[in-house]
Amino acid sequence: MSLALRLTEDMKTAMKEKDKTRLSVIRLVRTAIKNAEIDTRKTLTDDDILAVLGRELKQRRDSLEAFEQAGRTDLADETNAEIRVLMEYLPQQLSEVEVTEIVRLVIQETGAAGKSDMGKVMSALMPRVKGQADGKTVNRIVNQLLS
Repeated sequence: MSLALRLTEDMKTAMKEKDKTRLSVIRLVRTAIKNAEIDTRKTLTDDDILAVLGRELKQRRDSLEAFEQAGRTDLADETNAEIRVLMEYLPQQLSEVEVTEIVRLVIQETGAAGKSDMGKVMSALMPRVKGQADGKTVNRIVNQLLS
């Protein structure tokens, strides 16, 4: 089953079960997908949809960070629930240990020696971890290993 079809079916289920959080998140994601389809003038593939889901997840994580800094636990709890819903549609996330191993491998493959090679490492690394690791985490690990 394609990701778009799964989202549609899950939206119907959320409506029947009156799961407001799930329904809201799925509607927002479907809207983002539709907007991306309009922008690109083509039907999105599952990989494209995963990219949209990744952007939505990043927005939620950034919001969560801001809410926690502001002491807004009510909004932080709501955002955490939205993040849990989005995570169901993304591939299994890599642990920091797994990301570190992949980064070490890419550094070895590219022959990177210092921070000046960060762009080369990141361009080779990101396609491997796309949708499976947070960009901030990857960036932090690459910085640590190239220092």
